[in-house]
Order: sequence, then C-alpha cells, then structure tokens
Amino acid sequence: MPGVSTRAGRVPPSPIRKLVPLADRAKRAGKKVYHLNIGQPDIPTPREFLEGFRKAPEVLAYSPSPGFEEARAAFIRYYRRFGIELEQEQLIITVGGSEAVTFAMLIALDPGDEIIIPEPFYGPYSGYAEIANVKIVPLTTHLEEGFRLPSRGEIEAKITERTKAILITNPGNPTGVVYTQEELELLGEIALEHDLFLISDEVYREFVYDGLKHTSVLELPGLEEHAILVDSISKRFSACGARIGALASRNKDVMAAAMRLAQTRLSPPTAGQLGLVNYLNSPAYPRKTEEMIEEFRRRRDLLYERLLGIPGVRCTKPQGAFYVMAQLPVADAEEFTAWLLTDFEREGETVMLAPGEGFYKTPGLGKSEARLAYVLNRGELERALWLLGEALAEYAALERVPSEAEA
Repeated sequence: MPGVSTRAGRVPPSPIRKLVPLADRAKRAGKKVYHLNIGQPDIPTPREFLEGFRKAPEVLAYSPSPGFEEARAAFIRYYRRFGIELEQEQLIITVGGSEAVTFAMLIALDPGDEIIIPEPFYGPYSGYAEIANVKIVPLTTHLEEGFRLPSRGEIEAKITERTKAILITNPGNPTGVVYTQEELELLGEIALEHDLFLISDEVYREFVYDGLKHTSVLELPGLEEHAILVDSISKRFSACGARIGALASRNKDVMAAAMRLAQTRLSPPTAGQLGLVNYLNSPAYPRKTEEMIEEFRRRRDLLYERLLGIPGVRCTKPQGAFYVMAQLPVADAEEFTAWLLTDFEREGETVMLAPGEGFYKTPGLGKSEARLAYVLNRGELERALWLLGEALAEYAALERVPSEAEA
C-alpha cells in the first residue's frame, strides 16, 4: 500500500477540532454540549447578505480568479471607511482567510525559509506552514504581560538569514490582544531594517472594545513593498460558510504572484461574493455589524467576570476578537477537555473547550491553558461557564484521590 507524503503527515490536527469525535459521541449519548471551542458566531447572518444569493443567474458559474469586480470594489469601499485606500489590482478575493494566509506564506517564503509568529497563535497556521514547507519561529508572549509583544531585542534575536516574514493576528486569536500603533510601528521598523514581509491577519479588525483603536498594517507609512493584509468576512458578517476572504498589498510583485496562485484554484465562491456585495451595498451595513460587535462586548464582560469567579482560573481581559486564553487549575488541559466530554455532566449537559497547547509552537507551553470562544448567547454562555466551574471543582477532587499504584 502506498504511503502518504511526509508533508501531509506533518500537518498537525487542529486544536479547535481535534476532540470533535468525543463531542459527537457525547451528543449521540444524549448530552448537550456547549461549544466554547470554535469561533462560530450564533448571531444570524444579515438577511441582506442571504438575499444576495437570490441574485445568482440560472447558471452558478465560475467567478474571475481574483473575484468579481463588484466584490473587489465593495471590499475597497469597505476599507476606505477606515482610511485605507486601495486600487482594484491591489486586492483579490480568496476562499476565506485560510487561503489568504496560505497564499501569503507561499508568496513571501521559499521552502525552508522562516516566518516569525507571536505565540500563542491561531492553531491552523502550523498546518498552513507545513503545506508551504516553511518553518515557524515562535515569539513567545505571556499571559502575565497581557500577551503584549516583547522588546525589539527579543524580536530581532529570532531573525536569521532564512527569515523572510513576520506574521501577526490583530486583534489576536486566541489571545484577544489588540496591538497598539506603537507596537505596529516597531514591527514595521524591523521589517524595513531587515527587509522582511509583515503579514497581518485582520479578520477581527472591527472587534475592538473599550474605546481602543485598531491599526492596520496598510496604515503604516513606508511599508508599501513589505505589508500584506489577510482578511475575511466570516466573523464580522457572521457568514463563516460563505468562505469569502481577501489578500491585499501595494507590492505589485506580491499581487502578480497572488493572481497566479488564484488562477491555479480557478475562482473564489460565486454565491458568497453575491452576498458580500448585496450586504455592503445595503442600508443595513454597518449598523447590523456594529450591533453584533456590541453584543460580543457584553458577552466578553460576562465571560471575564465569571472566569474571575472560578477558583484557580487566570486570564487577562480580552481587548478584541471574541476569545480568551485562560490558564486552568489542571495539569493537562487536553486531558481535562476530553474528560469533560466523556465523564462529566450536570443534568445531561457539558462544555467543550479548545486545549491551549495546540496554539503554541514551543514544546510544553500552553499545557494548562485553554481557549474559550464567547460565541454563545449570554444565557447559554452563563450556563456553560457554570458548568466549567462545576467541572473544575469535580476534576480537582478526582486529581487529589490517589491511584491504586500510589495507595
């Protein structure tokens, strides 16, 4: 029997979906599982977005490889609201943010090159890097410091002759950190001095709370040849299944390469682009998106308050996105999450988390941490966090019971 490629074998399982089979088994056994493991908003997709699907012609044909002109123009008008000016040829539509990140890696790095990413980072980045055959060099950030970027010296210490890019997520997934303009300017200076690409994943760009301001990589002066923006409508329009993302840069060579990659996969989703155009051109935007983000702020406040009330749990207050990276009073968060799905319940209910270790590249880090996504309505979120508190108390009692070998 032929064997699979070593590249495919190196792609790690998603820390977000790794334990889904256990969750499915729990549901088949009759349990209700509250999903805090995945960033799937429960807020209805705007009606105006869905109405765009009805404008499809009789034949749902391929779209142009970089996307429909109308869809790209809608994206460009969207960015103009935030003071970002782009030309049509400086943006392509991608199959979600995932393809945009993969394209960025394939464009910026050759096989064996290195990309610096602050950790903890979005777990699937490790898979995209393996597909591109590039090496992630982690830049560790710490809960105690609010997951802020370390000093210039610590960042530059990670740079070698194989380093070609720095990738950030802003606002952060899984940390909820929002980088300041000063932090972005520092990265820009480093990118210029060392001639690196600065790739910014800005999927959560509008999810910013407490009066903070999001700064885009495309707002930084002097980085026209170095900055690459990765984006997606999945979260801000509650349209994850539409699979519409974007890749943008003012570097002509980057966009020419992006066009070649786009042509190899033919086209981005036609129906999703129709929805995007209809929503952005409707009077409902931006009101519905702003209302959704305000609801997530209220959920953030509820989650943070409840987590602080659970003995042994430590976290910082998220500034953006809709995640928190929390340290739990357990030795192994993955084992605890599996136990939640196999052994724990209250009144036929349990909760699922995303174990933290899969969001780190450095071995051993994140073992007692978990990412929680506050994507449930506040009633269900409150119930899920109560279940988590009950589970941690029960688990602590079990850990204190000596095993037969120890007795």
